[in-house]
Amino acid sequence: MGEYYHSVTLNKSKCMGCTNCIKGCPTEAIRVRDGKARIIDERCIDCGECIRACPYHAKIAVTDPLSILDRYQYKIALPAPTLFGQFKKLKNCDKVLAALKRLGFDYVFEVAKGADVVTQLIKEKLAVPDIKKPLISSACPAIVRLIQVRFPNLLDHLIRIESPMEIAAQMAKDEASRRLNIPLQEIGAFFITPCAAKMTSIRNPIGNEVSHVDGAISILDVYGPIASYLKIPDNTEKLQQATGAGLSWAVTGGEGQSLGIDNYLSVDGIRNVIPVLEEIENNKMTDLDFFEGLSCAGGCVGGPLTFENGYVAKNRIRLLAKGIRNKPPADSDIEYIKEHIQWQLQKNIIEKPVMKLDHDIVAAIQKMETMERINKNLPGLDCGSCGSPSCRTLAEDIVRGNASEMDCVFKLREKVKALAEEMIELSDKIPSGREGDKHT
Repeated sequence: MGEYYHSVTLNKSKCMGCTNCIKGCPTEAIRVRDGKARIIDERCIDCGECIRACPYHAKIAVTDPLSILDRYQYKIALPAPTLFGQFKKLKNCDKVLAALKRLGFDYVFEVAKGADVVTQLIKEKLAVPDIKKPLISSACPAIVRLIQVRFPNLLDHLIRIESPMEIAAQMAKDEASRRLNIPLQEIGAFFITPCAAKMTSIRNPIGNEVSHVDGAISILDVYGPIASYLKIPDNTEKLQQATGAGLSWAVTGGEGQSLGIDNYLSVDGIRNVIPVLEEIENNKMTDLDFFEGLSCAGGCVGGPLTFENGYVAKNRIRLLAKGIRNKPPADSDIEYIKEHIQWQLQKNIIEKPVMKLDHDIVAAIQKMETMERINKNLPGLDCGSCGSPSCRTLAEDIVRGNASEMDCVFKLREKVKALAEEMIELSDKIPSGREGDKHT
């Protein structure tokens, strides 16, 4: 297997070594060594928390430029529902969809329409008797990666259904290929993304060998051109096909509400999701039917690649959704999708162990004991001044050979104090020059 791709990267020239990022990382994936941050690839879940935390903009999310469209004969835009919450005074989504066509796309297919399909598929899963509850949404790739890294016991709870983005890409390509008689390999589908994790899920799909999406373009890259187009008065054709429920997947609770059930829980902000996953792992929520966890505050509208304040965008999505009268996909549409596209994950979602200290079990146990001993010797303040997010992670870094005990400022101060006392004691034992003269 090749090197794992990450959308979240570090610009070392901008990094000031301030340690702001290490405290906000939910998987302890960042260290500061020699005055610069370093992202540990196997721990990173591309949630983008470090992008928000960095005051120097040293953490960035790499997405595709608009020039990627030139690689394909036929180009399809897959706008995330979040996109429509970025603009003021929208009466409907049609003009934004039309603006995307002006940017060079031949066709626009709403990911919200994919969400409408996934909603129906999840409803069928919920109706299966004796299914492991609660079912956990797999729509947010950062949360799925979090479960792989920190909560592997919950992998069986994840819904094995493709994301709305992947469903929308397949539906759009299938429709374009049949209508225009274009080979699938000449059709490119590009997600207009609010977050870095989606870019990563395209390059490294979860539960599949390859993604059906050909690239991800940041909302920030298309916001300006779309905003300019919205100022031009015209009679835009009716383009929107998704329902208000599909559009509402952009905000916290949108997915749960669309299922038409009462016994669900929606939580946003990865720091808030973690304790709920701990409760589920400890079998304290077995009476819950469905859990929707979203990495960003407010839902996808709070993604790090958005332009508008997440709470403002959330309200705009709510108002837009209220005015939509489109109907959900018919049963015949769902049956066609089941027969013609890949709607279920094809591979098991596997654990991503990051705490393994050694491949040899005996050596690993010895290192764990050493780590515990070092941790007990540390002050337990978890201040982050050492460049590790906590005293325990510093102890782990020491055992791995990536740090020393003297990286802890408190241990260093103790050492300096002890050396100073030794110097004083030593100086008292050395005879002064005058005393030496008297003896001569």
